[in-house]
Amino acid sequence: MKFTDSLKKNTDFRQVYRKGRSKSDRFIVLYVLPNDRDMNRLGISVSKKVGNSVVRHHLCRLVRESYRLHELSVSKGYDLVTVLRTNAKDADFHQIEASLLFLLKYHGLLE
Repeated sequence: MKFTDSLKKNTDFRQVYRKGRSKSDRFIVLYVLPNDRDMNRLGISVSKKVGNSVVRHHLCRLVRESYRLHELSVSKGYDLVTVLRTNAKDADFHQIEASLLFLLKYHGLLE
């Protein structure tokens, strides 16, 4: 069973930026917006300022894997957009994971 879908459309991203709540730390800015569905949708945004395509894709995979490992303990029914900051390019998996968990906990999404 699939618990999470991904945000792909620019209009969906813009809606989460405009109407959602945000919180950030050193590595990630997390935007959260309720979506009236029984699943979450995860969007990951990494600017070209962060690094080349190899670096950006690596960071996307780290965020996706961090989320996947804790997916069952995250409340359902939200659109989540993670924006990776330039500091993230020097971070390892455990730092990205800790950052994501901290922000999910702040938003009250960890059960």
